[in-house]
Amino acid sequence: MSDSAGAGSGTEPGKASVARMYDAMLGGQHNFAIDREAVAAFTAIDPRVRTLARANRDFLGRAVRFLIDSGVRQFIDLGSGIPTQGNVHEVAQAADPDARVAYVDNDPVAVAHSASLLADNPGADIVDGDIRRPADVLAAPQLRKLIDFEQPVAVLMITILHFITPQEDPRALVGAFRDALPAGSWLAMSHATNQDRPDTAAAVGQLYRSRATSPVTARSYEEILGLFDGFELTEPGLVHVPLWRPDPAVALPDNPTEYWVYAGVGRTTPR
Repeated sequence: MSDSAGAGSGTEPGKASVARMYDAMLGGQHNFAIDREAVAAFTAIDPRVRTLARANRDFLGRAVRFLIDSGVRQFIDLGSGIPTQGNVHEVAQAADPDARVAYVDNDPVAVAHSASLLADNPGADIVDGDIRRPADVLAAPQLRKLIDFEQPVAVLMITILHFITPQEDPRALVGAFRDALPAGSWLAMSHATNQDRPDTAAAVGQLYRSRATSPVTARSYEEILGLFDGFELTEPGLVHVPLWRPDPAVALPDNPTEYWVYAGVGRTTPR
């Protein structure tokens, strides 16, 4: 359940790539039989997985539009994954052609397709990087060419941090990116939770450990909320993914806990 293999190489033989799995969930074409087989196994655990993936992708679009309306014109999309419909630069540049986007991923398929897609777009580029090495990502020439750290920046961590293990300290990783940002910057995040459907989360975790390039660590509401340390959450706070500023024309789910991903957007607090 990720826009990324940003926490895994994506090249392990005999393993499904989490980036290609997400592409398959969204109906994309840049995936292999091994990825589709893993998605089929996921679907057997949770038949709504494709609906959940689409809800997560829709949240990304709403968050980017909100950030554009809030004055942000530059974005760092960590674990951006394989390009699909509604990419960040498409949403942002539709509102302002001068908006700039630095994508970051280390899945070879994601990087290659992103480079091809963005070849003629001076306002967007892809960094071949691992979010577990924030200093390397932030120092990448492609990112430095696009992002002005004297102006507000939005960092997007959309279903990527649950691929960071407790030993890899996701809170410290978020903090490393936060501390590099100028005042008035933002964080948009979505993250799988084990709180609503613990048996499902455990089964999915086992699936990713055994069949995919990265393990999954679903977390509690409190643990996910703690990842926003140093950011002030905007309304409606940390909520199930379809409930974050939903489009008025879209019917809300009767049981939001079926969407076992939390989402939120926060702005840096004074340091």
